[in-house]
Amino acid sequence: MPTKNRPLDVVMSYIKAFDSQHYDKALEHLHDRVRIRGPAGETFGKPLDFIEMLRKWHGKYDVKKAFADGDDVCVLYDLKTTGPTVFMSSWYQVKDEKIVSIQTVFDPRAFGPPPGRDAASV
Repeated sequence: MPTKNRPLDVVMSYIKAFDSQHYDKALEHLHDRVRIRGPAGETFGKPLDFIEMLRKWHGKYDVKKAFADGDDVCVLYDLKTTGPTVFMSSWYQVKDEKIVSIQTVFDPRAFGPPPGRDAASV
């Protein structure tokens, strides 16, 4: 009988697929009702919407530290993109070998002002 993947293995497999630009493979690691939250209040509830947003940045993780506590996984990393490289921290929650929640913290100003606002008003 196969053994279940540990939550840290699930998250690192997701990151490896993402880094290799195998977005369909990365998508397989996300639960159908994943809840994704970012620092500016943005949320995603559909895995494909989230993957499509990530695809446009062609990002790569430069993992500094990853650790797990039960079903919770924390990853500290630089996200290298076609634009800026930004230090981030993501808290993943894994249930039944699928990522069910991601909350990411970073300074969103690195990606420019919010739509409809110029840099002077931020």
